[in-house]
Amino acid sequence: MPAKSKAQQKAAGAALSAKRGDTPKSELRGASKEMYDSMSERELEDFASGSTKGKPDHVD
Repeated sequence: MPAKSKAQQKAAGAALSAKRGDTPKSELRGASKEMYDSMSERELEDFASGSTKGKPDHVD
């Protein structure tokens, strides 16, 4: 399931980076921290992948 906004995609990318050990978990905040705790690496890959073209910056 791909992200519905650019902000969701960015948060998923940050969480994925922490899951892989590229970024310290302590640097995560807000949605990316929640995604790190609640989603698997595969789910984060699906969420962060895809084009940002045509997506809104934020979703209500």
